Amino acid sequence: MGIKMAGIRIAIAGAGNCASSLVQGLEYYKNVKESDDLVPGLMHNSLGGYLISNIKPVAAFDVDRRKVGKDLSHALFSEPNCTKKFSDIPELDVEVMKGQVLDGVAPHMIDYFRVDDTQKPVDVASVLKKSKADVLINYLPVGSEEAVKWYATQALEAGCAFINCIPVFIASDRQWAGKFMKAGLPIIGDDIKSLVGATIVHRTLTQMIIDRGAKIDSTYQLNVGGNTDFRNMTDQARLKSKKISKTESVSSQIPYDAYVYAGPNGCIDSLNDNKICHLKIDFKLFGNVPAYLDLKLSVEDSPNSAGVVVDAIRVAKIALDRKIGGPIIPASAYFLKHPPQQMREEEARHQLEEFINPAAR
Repeated sequence: MGIKMAGIRIAIAGAGNCASSLVQGLEYYKNVKESDDLVPGLMHNSLGGYLISNIKPVAAFDVDRRKVGKDLSHALFSEPNCTKKFSDIPELDVEVMKGQVLDGVAPHMIDYFRVDDTQKPVDVASVLKKSKADVLINYLPVGSEEAVKWYATQALEAGCAFINCIPVFIASDRQWAGKFMKAGLPIIGDDIKSLVGATIVHRTLTQMIIDRGAKIDSTYQLNVGGNTDFRNMTDQARLKSKKISKTESVSSQIPYDAYVYAGPNGCIDSLNDNKICHLKIDFKLFGNVPAYLDLKLSVEDSPNSAGVVVDAIRVAKIALDRKIGGPIIPASAYFLKHPPQQMREEEARHQLEEFINPAAR
């Protein structure tokens, strides 16, 4: 398939660590061609004819006074962002604009997210229209129920595709999915599954144990990190949907009753954007003999997320090109923890590849 020359114009809600890694990656991988050999960190060099270099930020929104009013290239390296810098970002000529706060800043995060009180929120839908954004990416803090729904409404009003990277249920909610279907706009969600993260590792090991004939008794996944996401999630009131998302993602792979626990378990400031997962699976082997698997995973959280979002962006643009509205089921199942329909990884990947290249069926 030939390379499409048209760009993919993206808008970002929440100029935090994940946005920083995503935009750094656009620069880092800008010279990757379809014909290049395996490129570390990318699932697809070219996806539906779109390269990383086709993705262009055109609008960004935040509420922190250390970011609002700055060019996005500078705001992404402003505190409290703490992810690793792996690429410079050139001047983007994209000003970070003040968005609605709503419930995006929890009371215990006031000192971490310093809300800009000097400016009124902009009309986001108008900015999206003026910038001709194709896709709006939601990177708001976990628990921002009202704010995420407000941004989803702005995407609908502006005619943008929507990628929901956090566990507020939009794509997986029938009413919201219906709104995007009616508007003829694609949505991919909910709650991003990292490139090689705790959830995908947990799901894969669970599937392997079941496929080999062993029986799982119980399993748990404990996660700690030091970024603002983990600090935000120390408020248990904001964690309900996150625990549902992570737990259902794993339990959906087990065809019988078994105890499953998965969730964030604290903030350790010195870890910064590093995330540490402790994972245990107790199971029975031949003769009902007990065994267990005990694993530790350490990853830089935000680049791990960005490696998936670059594909989600390109799938959303393909759906726009084909005028497909509503949840993109294969992409949501493969890229996100809480899709409208859970699938096994291999089936989701197979259906995703068929969606990308229907001629290959």
